[in-house]
Amino acid sequence: MYKKLADTINNTIRIQNISEERQSVLQPLVDFVQQKVSDTQAINVNFICTHNSRRSHLAQVWAQVAAAYFNIADVYCYSGGTEATALFPEVAATLRDQGLAVFVIAGGSNPVYAVKYNDNAPAVIGFSKKYDSPFNPQSAFAAVMTCSQAGSGCPFIAGAEKRIPVTFEDPKDFG
Repeated sequence: MYKKLADTINNTIRIQNISEERQSVLQPLVDFVQQKVSDTQAINVNFICTHNSRRSHLAQVWAQVAAAYFNIADVYCYSGGTEATALFPEVAATLRDQGLAVFVIAGGSNPVYAVKYNDNAPAVIGFSKKYDSPFNPQSAFAAVMTCSQAGSGCPFIAGAEKRIPVTFEDPKDFG
């Protein structure tokens, strides 16, 4: 893991206290991951938000980083939306600021990014797409709803083993 990223995790993220309320929100996701680990099965998680531009990408990348940090094998994180727009450029900048390597691998109105947390690990691929894109798993995954609009806009996610609401405030509301 890149040193700056490990420092971010060790000096900022690890010292955060998670409230009991948030722990109860996260528990179904923890249970899903633990069951897959216990059954020695791959852990596929698709983070879903309306525009697939901010929250779902941040959740996708940080979940993949957490899996690597805590040595949880066979974790594959994805993201999607109820519509495709583009990954917001400030998301890429924020990830860079935290110590990840972020590369644009295809330009255009919906750029494709490669995000790396380690020189020898596969890149997390980030671009805006619908949650049911062929790029994402089609079965045997947890659908993690990261915004309230996705929760009401996607009452049924075909192929999902489990639908788990883990909502976040919209980053665009914080400048």
